[in-house]
Amino acid sequence: MSCHVGSSVGKMVSMLVVTAVPDAQLFKLRAAASPVFTLEPVEDGPGMVEAIRLRPVELAVVDPKDGPGIGIREIERLRQMFPSLSLLIYTALTPETAELLLALGRVGIRRAIFSRFDDAPSSLRQALHSEAEHTVFRKVARSLADLLGALPDQLRIALESTLTSPMEAPTVSLMAQRARLGRRTCERLFARSGLPSPRMVLIVARLLYAHRLLLDPGLTVENVATKLGYSRARTMQAHLREVFGLTAGEMRLSLTPDDALHIVKARYFNEPLGQVAS
Repeated sequence: MSCHVGSSVGKMVSMLVVTAVPDAQLFKLRAAASPVFTLEPVEDGPGMVEAIRLRPVELAVVDPKDGPGIGIREIERLRQMFPSLSLLIYTALTPETAELLLALGRVGIRRAIFSRFDDAPSSLRQALHSEAEHTVFRKVARSLADLLGALPDQLRIALESTLTSPMEAPTVSLMAQRARLGRRTCERLFARSGLPSPRMVLIVARLLYAHRLLLDPGLTVENVATKLGYSRARTMQAHLREVFGLTAGEMRLSLTPDDALHIVKARYFNEPLGQVAS
């Protein structure tokens, strides 16, 4: 597990981060997080689980030693329930920290930052950006990068921010508004780039996102639909059947993320269909 971060990353869309840290550390996080990261503090393990299930949370910041009710056991449970969740440790550096980090390393925690040691605003900001690169959404965005590379940067970033909006369901109109373009201009740019319609790209990107979340044991189909802004789980199910010919439950059992991506590429982006597991 690394205790530092690498170089800064490029432009990122806004992201909701759930936190369970003491007030002094939360104050420093707030100063470092704006405007890219929106923080949602919780008081204990059950509060964090509820936030992860009901909100578009992909990154958590936790102090397991002095934090409000989030200890090693709670972190182990979070890892079991939500293996896709990126988790950043933010704690004090004490003689007991080494043992703590060893225990956290065994459950797959990659990074820690230490209060009063390496938590200057720039260091915290870099740590958040670096950990955000491991989130489910960033993995989906990278998997589609080669397909969407012909889009203007402003439109690609608008598409990503539309998919991760915590308050609004993703629509073509919202994406065009965020790109500061008219809807028809947006549609023309997609067509000029050799892409399916903006509506279809939003649907398939959202479903690839949903599929990765469906692989988490702690999330129900209804949880995933809520997190991604669907008003009803049946709408997401209908889209899954339209695009993949499978229900959410069937996708959980039969498709890997690579399988799902291959199907999307073949059906909507005119790429040969590779070998997909049955």
